[in-house]
Amino acid sequence: MSSVANKDPKVAIKKRSRVPGVIITQYVEQLPPGKSTPDFTRKPMATTVQEGKKAFFKAVVNGEPTPTVTWARNNGNVEDPEKYKTRFDERAREHVLEIANVKLDQADTYKCFATNEYGQAVSTATLKVLEGGLKKKSKEANGQPPQDFRAMLKKTVIVSRKRQLPPKKEGEIDPKLWELLISAPKKDYEKICFDFGVTDFRWMLKRLNQMKKEREDEQAKVVENLSNVKQIEVTPHGRAEFSMDMTLWDPNSTINLYKDGILVPYTNDPNSKHSLKKTATKYVFSIKDPGPEDAGFYQVDVEEANVLTTDFSVPAVEFTSKIKDVKTSECEDAVFQCVLSTPLNRITWSKQDSSLDDEDKYEITVSEDKLTHTLRVKDCEVADNGAYYAIAGITSSKASLTVKADPNARKRRKATKTEDDLAKKQAKLQKEKDDLEADGEGQTEKGAADAAAKALVGDGGDGKDGKDGFGDDSGDGKGDGKGDGKGDGTDGKTDGDKGEGDGKKNLLTDGDDENKKDDAADKKKKRSRTGPLVPDTAKDRGVQFVSGLSDTDANVGQRAELSCKLSSDTSEGRWFKNGKLLTNKDGVTVIKDGACHSLIIDCCKEDDAAVYRFEAEGRKSEATLNIQDPPKIDADALGKFTKPVIVKAGENAEWKLPFSGGAPMNIQWNKDDDELFPAANVKIDTSDTESKLRLTKCQRKDSGEVKIKLKNEFGTTEAISKLIVLDKPTPPQGPVDIMESAVTSVEFKWKPPKDSGGCPVTNYMIERQQVGRNKWTKLGEIPGSNPSYKDSDVDPGRRYSYRIRARNAEGISDYLQTEDISAGVLRYPGAPSSPKVVSAFKDCITLAWSSPCDTGGTKIVGYNLEKKKKGTNYWSLVNHEGPITGTKCAVKDVIEGAAYEFRVSAINLSGAGDPSMPCDTVIARDPMKPPGKVTDLKLTSSDYTSFSLAWSKPKGMKGEEGEAQGYYVEIRPIENLEWTRCNSTPITRTSHTVLGLKAMATYWVRVIATNYGGDGEPQAFDKYIIAMPPPVRPKFKDHNMKTFVVVRSGNTVRLNIIFEACPLPEITWLKDGVPVPKHVTITNSDKGSQMLIPTSERSDTGIYTITVKNIVGQESFNVEVRVTDDPKPPGPVELDENIPGTVTLSWASSPDEKRDDRLHYMISKRDAVKRTWRTVGDNLFNNKFTVVNILPGREYNFRVFAKNDMGLSPPSVSPPFETKKQREKFKLNTRERKPLDLESPPSFIVRLKRRTPPEGYDCYMTCAVKGNPAPRVTWYRNNISLNVNANYYITNVCGVCSMLILKVGPKDIGEYKVMLENKLGTSESSMMLNVRE
Repeated sequence: MSSVANKDPKVAIKKRSRVPGVIITQYVEQLPPGKSTPDFTRKPMATTVQEGKKAFFKAVVNGEPTPTVTWARNNGNVEDPEKYKTRFDERAREHVLEIANVKLDQADTYKCFATNEYGQAVSTATLKVLEGGLKKKSKEANGQPPQDFRAMLKKTVIVSRKRQLPPKKEGEIDPKLWELLISAPKKDYEKICFDFGVTDFRWMLKRLNQMKKEREDEQAKVVENLSNVKQIEVTPHGRAEFSMDMTLWDPNSTINLYKDGILVPYTNDPNSKHSLKKTATKYVFSIKDPGPEDAGFYQVDVEEANVLTTDFSVPAVEFTSKIKDVKTSECEDAVFQCVLSTPLNRITWSKQDSSLDDEDKYEITVSEDKLTHTLRVKDCEVADNGAYYAIAGITSSKASLTVKADPNARKRRKATKTEDDLAKKQAKLQKEKDDLEADGEGQTEKGAADAAAKALVGDGGDGKDGKDGFGDDSGDGKGDGKGDGKGDGTDGKTDGDKGEGDGKKNLLTDGDDENKKDDAADKKKKRSRTGPLVPDTAKDRGVQFVSGLSDTDANVGQRAELSCKLSSDTSEGRWFKNGKLLTNKDGVTVIKDGACHSLIIDCCKEDDAAVYRFEAEGRKSEATLNIQDPPKIDADALGKFTKPVIVKAGENAEWKLPFSGGAPMNIQWNKDDDELFPAANVKIDTSDTESKLRLTKCQRKDSGEVKIKLKNEFGTTEAISKLIVLDKPTPPQGPVDIMESAVTSVEFKWKPPKDSGGCPVTNYMIERQQVGRNKWTKLGEIPGSNPSYKDSDVDPGRRYSYRIRARNAEGISDYLQTEDISAGVLRYPGAPSSPKVVSAFKDCITLAWSSPCDTGGTKIVGYNLEKKKKGTNYWSLVNHEGPITGTKCAVKDVIEGAAYEFRVSAINLSGAGDPSMPCDTVIARDPMKPPGKVTDLKLTSSDYTSFSLAWSKPKGMKGEEGEAQGYYVEIRPIENLEWTRCNSTPITRTSHTVLGLKAMATYWVRVIATNYGGDGEPQAFDKYIIAMPPPVRPKFKDHNMKTFVVVRSGNTVRLNIIFEACPLPEITWLKDGVPVPKHVTITNSDKGSQMLIPTSERSDTGIYTITVKNIVGQESFNVEVRVTDDPKPPGPVELDENIPGTVTLSWASSPDEKRDDRLHYMISKRDAVKRTWRTVGDNLFNNKFTVVNILPGREYNFRVFAKNDMGLSPPSVSPPFETKKQREKFKLNTRERKPLDLESPPSFIVRLKRRTPPEGYDCYMTCAVKGNPAPRVTWYRNNISLNVNANYYITNVCGVCSMLILKVGPKDIGEYKVMLENKLGTSESSMMLNVRE
């Protein structure tokens, strides 16, 4: 069995399957018609089995041609037939991979490949194998020396749990599950049980509580307080972490980390594989860059007591679809969704610093197939902005959430929140009132007494308000009623922290009888507070901590203070450092201010880092002082370092910076954000207190920012300086622009150097060379502030080249050489732009124009403006007083009502250039107001590439709107925002046809009236226009279309159907109600459709239906196509004379009768007298026929033909038939004659047979009857006589009764009956006629 496809594809096109998690690769660029790539109808699912059991993977695939299914696994092969068996289940159409007697090493990711010649589909599924027991190495196995026997005996009693866990038995709970539940908080019970396949877990609670009690007793020997246990999770930073808050009785206790029972070494270095970070009482274990090899069962032991158990699994999963960035508004919901390649019960949703749980703010859902996971952030706020992560196994996906602030939404949310809070408070007050009224005063007093009694024995209550035990009301609300009543309720490490619980109702505790009792007691305690005070029999609780010590961080040399507050002002206390009593002589200051007690260290040193404890009257509180020594830089040294270092090119640059701080110190030098390393021109010297950087042979390109970065475990600091290397400037920049090239002068300009060399350019040095000579002449120097030069000492017609150098304080740059510049050449300017009319009045016309692009090499000194009347050829100068210096002129020499054209020419030092094109005709008259909107805008016609419009002139209002002189038609595709004019010049007609449209495209259309006063307001259609003819319901135009076509087998079948429809319809061809086969070619156009079968076969016979459908309606047309061939002749013909004067012919069926339901038979007769063949029977669908009128003494010959739509077959010839006359001698018998009765009742010799002809074909019914006297024959249809119905052709020849129905249809369906009747009786025969479609 092959595990991988061996096909080497030419191309590899990735496609998405409808089934999530399936990857399809297509091997060809275009699939042939009727072919498809493989795909999974149902993919194999992930499976979890017990070791030693059977595992099955099942898959259902599809594709054309049928794919080949193979199996593989990531780590290993599936070639061994004893371990892996594959089969195909014909009934369920499933491909099955069976793994018998599963082993632990067979836990892997398995792949299923479906392959055909056009592609391959791949799906993966994970196999998990459950094992029993944990394997932990003993200390001797880990290389530790054995302990004395007595100590080992003592520890054996305590750590009996270190023995290997028993294997999971059939029908019992996995011991691993018990271990995980003991360490996990109650809120995680449900999902942990779900991972192990346990859905009903309430019955486990009683045993679980007993096991937790035993574990807590074991932990109490080495751990003072244990809380906030978090199971292992992969963080957005790519580390796997699990943590807990823990206070040890002995800070030097050994903490061991085990994985699958084997000791795992760890360090405090976060860069190591396994590390432990301890901050105050918080312990965080982390795994750097977790991989599949890190999956396992992790345990943390303090000495020999287990304090945390967690299971880390690394599924082989990828993101088929990652989460996307989301933008939303305030108070709206944001949804992140991802799709996995492998089903998972859950994934981790996280922000940058914390994981997210399914609660009021966040809603986490999983699809039924466990592939699609969704996070909904409800009621978004601006504070919800940031990055969100979806973590599946060790793979993560990141997206950002952007919440747009909405002040109105905040007001609405605030109002809603206030209303909700008031409603909750009212409901709470009402409930308390109802409870008090229901309980009564007597029960209140009893409840108070019970609460006091429980307080005496150390019952801490439910811990919700900190007042039920001996603690004060500043507690954090944690406690399960099992504490010793000594807690002060603060967040520090105090005696009252032993009780642990969340005080919340949990689904997992519904069945716990003990919790119910505690809840009932809690209710009594709460009610007791509203009644009388506790009786005097309760003992005094003594001094308590109002606020305990808190962990503090301080830098070396800074002041540190630890403080707490007691409930009594008179209580005295003592301070301890790591268990040692402190006094003022130990370099600390102890201050008591009433109930406040403080310990002050004025100048912290590294040895001041310790655990400090304050004790007063049996109460104590602890906190940790952490001393940090971050990098520091002296202010004077920093000021010197930040000053720029200025050197000349080729010199050395040096920086020196002293520092202080805790070791080890990491020092990094950067230049322009690139780290510097020692090299030929880079020297770095670093000691414990100073670092030096020396750059040798500096170049100009070395200028930039120099930064030093100091970092240790306590912090980071930076210092920035600047290096400036002075050098000569780079050459001036081109290109050189010629400002003027006159007969007597040349003026040009250039750009300053790209790099000034670090100091300003003071001068430019100019040299000149006449083209054709070798000598360069110095023209002098000009200031560096103006990079331009005018050379007035030139000869007319000469060409010159110039060199330009830049000078600064460091030297002279290389030169910039200009191209050849001609002087004194007569070059006239180009034509300006055509003048534009700025304004027109009856006595003045104002025009403006633009300068020419080609100035002729010299500056423009002015313009000539000319005018002429429309219809004349004479141009007259307007500016008689001299050239116009600007680009605007007001012409006052005009006649009112006259039409003018204007043109302008530019003048430079060489003279006037060519004139511009004339402007549009302008009439000297006062301005006219723009016209109004056109009216009656309508669409007159349209097709796929154009449409025609018509409108009426605007109804101008005197004094407000002018008369329209033309019109513009504008269109805008619906997806664009810009309008496009269809006519560049106004049209005078009130109709227009827009051409060049895109078929079925959607356009907005408007018409604008215009005159010389401007454009009026546009008039647009209310709705968009589609480029298509008017909608037409599909209809077939050829009324002579054939409904029945006969084609000889092997010939071409071509059906041309002409229709009319708009918009373009959808055309469907069916054969007998199903899509046409793939060898049928369909060609569609906008006016018709053609069906082509190049080489027809008999199987192509059927009814072909074309359906033409568009948005207006649909129409269908049926054509029956019969593909047949010349029929084969019938079999041998036999003759039988049953009745004198008749002969009955019978023959074997033609071989084509079964393949052609329209095949029938024809009989011809020839006698010895006439010698011509005459047809005596036709349309015979049976194999027997009786020929009448047979004369005795004549010889007859018969031929039987098979006949179908193509014609006749060769005949089957019967043997000659003859009845000879028997001539006997005449005898006269005079015997007495007896009367002979020949009468008989009517009966059927051949009865009617059932017929099922196709629709449109002729139906021929026959039967043979007898009776004496001859019976009367009557035909009936559904009991209605047909004898007088002209639509039926009925004959009765010598007892052979026939009826012919032409072109049968559904109306002819029914029961047909023949009734025979004479004086001796009656007889009938019936049959059912069904018509095939």
